[in-house]
Amino acid sequence: MTPRETNADATEVRTSITVPPDLVMGLLGSADGNLRALESLMSAEIHVRGNTVTLSGEPADVALAERVVSELIAIVAGGQALSADAIRHSVAMLSGTGDESPAEVLTLDILSRRGKTIRPKTLNQKRYVDAIDAHTIVFGIGPAGTGKTYLAMAKAVSALQTKQVSRIILTRPAVEAGERLGFLPGTLSEKIDPYLRPLYDALHDMMDPELIPKLMSAGVIEVAPLAYMRGRSLNDAFIILDEAQNTTGEQMKMFLTRLGFGSKMVVTGDVTQVDLPGGAASGLETAARVLGNVDDIHFAELTSADVVRHRLVSEIVDAYARFEEPSQLNRAQRRASSGAGGRSRR
Repeated sequence: MTPRETNADATEVRTSITVPPDLVMGLLGSADGNLRALESLMSAEIHVRGNTVTLSGEPADVALAERVVSELIAIVAGGQALSADAIRHSVAMLSGTGDESPAEVLTLDILSRRGKTIRPKTLNQKRYVDAIDAHTIVFGIGPAGTGKTYLAMAKAVSALQTKQVSRIILTRPAVEAGERLGFLPGTLSEKIDPYLRPLYDALHDMMDPELIPKLMSAGVIEVAPLAYMRGRSLNDAFIILDEAQNTTGEQMKMFLTRLGFGSKMVVTGDVTQVDLPGGAASGLETAARVLGNVDDIHFAELTSADVVRHRLVSEIVDAYARFEEPSQLNRAQRRASSGAGGRSRR
């Protein structure tokens, strides 16, 4: 890559970047799809002739575009296929106040299987993954589609494969596993299975499907409702609690105190999607207030900007957040006022 020819005009500059010929197709995309995505996100004018990308416009706009194009070239040079989403996330990272490199974020390999590699797709996702490496207990809090559970699962499988732990334990609260499911046929396990199905699905993405039943029968992988954790001490394990917003305060305390030696815990949830009956306080919200200053416990916040599903999902999340904000504020005020009068009871 060769920067740059700069026009001396004080109000407009022009810069040229030479792209290695073997990277041009990967950068521009099929039918120039990546180029169109980049043009829609950048204020600078972008023109491509052969393997030369020319940027022109206001100095700040050109400087940002130059950084973005340079990072995108580095991503392609690292062997990763570029997409419109990767371009969007790269622009968001470089438009912020941090100095992180999108190429470093988007090329961090967590787990590979049969040619498919799981990587963080946003800066907050990378910070979340780094926090899992650095801390014993990590809370991943954010809306649907931000990769909270999927990335935690990938880290768990990676830890098992590299023998950092000897087993994986995956659990969820089964909020409706009482009377509402009582009329269904089958064993308790069969009734609860739909609540655990997303965890099985993620496992099948990351491991050979024929290997999973063998590991489960050997106790190397356990998928169970949260109630099954009571009374246990979980040593040398990677433990994931999913949908933690649907735990009560007592359940969350019970779960966290199962932590044994050589183990790591990841707790994921979305505090805007509490399904507890009767307006009960979420154990996840309580944990965030109680444990925020405890050493070796980290709270990773993900937002709609980290949604890696369809582009509309992040817009849907934001729209509902705006709509529900007044009711959430009222609910928090009611909890605060009720807690002030009866907090001494334990």
